[in-house]
Amino acid sequence: MKRNIIEIDEEKCNGCGECVTSCAESAIQIINGKARLVKDIYCDGLGACIGTCPTGALTIIQREAAAFDEHAVEQRVKTLKQKTESPCGCPGSMVANFEPCAVPVAGAPIATNSELTNWPVQLMLVPINAPYFNNADLLIAADCTAFSLTGFHNVFLKGKKLIIACPKLDNAALYLEKLTQIFSDNAIKSVSVLRMEVPCCGGLTHLVKGAVKNSGKNIPYQETIIGIKGDVKK
Repeated sequence: MKRNIIEIDEEKCNGCGECVTSCAESAIQIINGKARLVKDIYCDGLGACIGTCPTGALTIIQREAAAFDEHAVEQRVKTLKQKTESPCGCPGSMVANFEPCAVPVAGAPIATNSELTNWPVQLMLVPINAPYFNNADLLIAADCTAFSLTGFHNVFLKGKKLIIACPKLDNAALYLEKLTQIFSDNAIKSVSVLRMEVPCCGGLTHLVKGAVKNSGKNIPYQETIIGIKGDVKK
């Protein structure tokens, strides 16, 4: 059958992942740095993702395609959600809340105390109702920021609970849903986003702002953008 369906221009796509977060059917995925339609049956052809694309890589066309399958979409979203909520079950993901490390490790090349006070920190691994979220000032940092910025611990992490994520390489649609639940179910005092200046990292802004909006709460928000040379841009 011929019907409306999304088309993605890979030449224009910069892999930012904003279309992934705006697709409620999880029909789009970032693969090898480019947005791709996973299966025709997951796309409803309504184009909710188009308005979020900063490069104009998305259009709605008419072509031969399998019919939209709402049941298949429900199963896909459910499966992806289960993968997020039960990432591995390994001891390394056990929840821990602790005081900052007061003394640097002997022999460490840099005499800077750690300001980390929670574990795990990866968004895929953190439980939605982790006890350290209650009354927390939350820092959501793109993976690359800690490696780019020398003052990550003392300037940005101090006094905050940490979540790290990559909007380009991870499953952005699932992260949007998980962050929404974290904001909805916990008394988050504030949220700070720390991201890189590269376009794909803008997806983290979209994720967090979207999750705050979806939660229905008025959570104070601030954002800092880091240059690829480790300088603070904004």
